[in-house]
Amino acid sequence: MIVEYEQIRLDLAAMETPIGDLETALDITGTVESIKNLEKETLDPDFYNDIKNSQKVLQKIKELNIKVTNFNSLKTDWEDLSTLVDLAIAEDDESVLEEIQSGFEALSEKIENMKLETLLSGPYDKSNAIITLHAGAGGTEAQDWCQMLFRMYQMWGERRGYKVSTLDILDGDEAGLKGGTLLIEGLNAYGFAKSEKGIHRLVRISPFDAAGRRHTSFASVEVMPDLDDEIEININPDDLRIDTYRASGAGGQHVNKTSSAIRITHIPTGVVVACQNERSQFQNKDTAMKMLKAKLMELAEAEQKEKIEDIKGVQKEIAWGSQIRSYVFHPYTMVKDHRTNFEVGNIGSVMDGNLDGFINDYLKKASLGQLNLK
Repeated sequence: MIVEYEQIRLDLAAMETPIGDLETALDITGTVESIKNLEKETLDPDFYNDIKNSQKVLQKIKELNIKVTNFNSLKTDWEDLSTLVDLAIAEDDESVLEEIQSGFEALSEKIENMKLETLLSGPYDKSNAIITLHAGAGGTEAQDWCQMLFRMYQMWGERRGYKVSTLDILDGDEAGLKGGTLLIEGLNAYGFAKSEKGIHRLVRISPFDAAGRRHTSFASVEVMPDLDDEIEININPDDLRIDTYRASGAGGQHVNKTSSAIRITHIPTGVVVACQNERSQFQNKDTAMKMLKAKLMELAEAEQKEKIEDIKGVQKEIAWGSQIRSYVFHPYTMVKDHRTNFEVGNIGSVMDGNLDGFINDYLKKASLGQLNLK
């Protein structure tokens, strides 16, 4: 038993270097100083007179505090576990071995997850994420698949502790969804969710086929950052077509007797966005405009950088050969990402929102230039 404890103690000692590297990479010292400076701003008697700026400063303080708190919690866990191992060795106590082993596994996972944050260096990675899904060709089967993915991303957001809201939803003809839009609110939501952009393929025995045949269905996923009001995108009002309609949703949710839902079409690009989540037409329009701004920014950046592949996932035909990930329910069960070759056999867990393995592997390989992009 002492041998096992000694090995864990050696492994914990080896962890000190990556923890120190994380402290440097995350600039914890500089972050603490930034928090102090921002908190000084809140002491100004006129601070709350500018509501827009005060909200921005308070949100920034909250985000930086989360960053510091998470790192300090990691460091404390490492120190506590190291102390527990030393005591167990000194007292030859076998009773805490299971606790120490599980604590070591949890600590290792925390370190890996925190390493991923250092890979989120994009200008909008810390932003909230707007996820929009569209069913591919195939009628009810594809629309049911779209709804399955919609639920999967809802559960992924909730598993990570994010706030998840439905901005828009378009019911299928008989079942499922033709499309829908989710807002995932939380630190680094876009940085993590952006890896989901592309075509998702389903293979299963269709519950809508009386003959019990195997079907292949597709749905597309678009991911955009939820931009703050300081990002300037010039949009000519004459280029917009704004339609209103009555909000609706599965199970009678969001049903409204007035035409409060908003659909905006940007005529020059053909980009369409919609929102029906809010109670008032004004709020829905404001949210839809933010979505449009994010989409136009994405298009403009891709054009400027001459990297159309950055947005190709939402432009490709939603069909065979363009998928980034396959979800196979029959004749075996497996989910495989074709860009990273990461795969999972427990498809039920994935559909319940356990996507972190796919996202983490994508971020690691993207940082090393090891993605299989066609």
